[in-house]
Amino acid sequence: MQKLTTEAEFREAVGRDGLTVAVFKTTWCKDCHFIDPFMPELVRSYAGRAEFVEIDRDDLPDLCSELNILGIPSFIAFDRGSELIRFVSKLRKSREEIEQFVDRAIEVRETLNRN
Repeated sequence: MQKLTTEAEFREAVGRDGLTVAVFKTTWCKDCHFIDPFMPELVRSYAGRAEFVEIDRDDLPDLCSELNILGIPSFIAFDRGSELIRFVSKLRKSREEIEQFVDRAIEVRETLNRN
């Protein structure tokens, strides 16, 4: 998962034609560290269907304010610069919940591209 450190990198990544899942985290977040062990395998399992990028909320506070990122980790799916769906809750996120979110994001993108 590519770590983005500038707003320009973020805009370029989410502006691509294709599903980009932005994962907003911080270094001090226990729930963010909880997902770290399984995320690399999860990212590999979606190769060719979704790109994943990581953003440290503390590094880009203005962007996160613009996107209304309050809880972390937060997941937002984008296609060509438009937000498709997001997965935000104050509860710890399991691998299964994240996979369900990505599967749903793929479905939403496919549905929108058919029209």
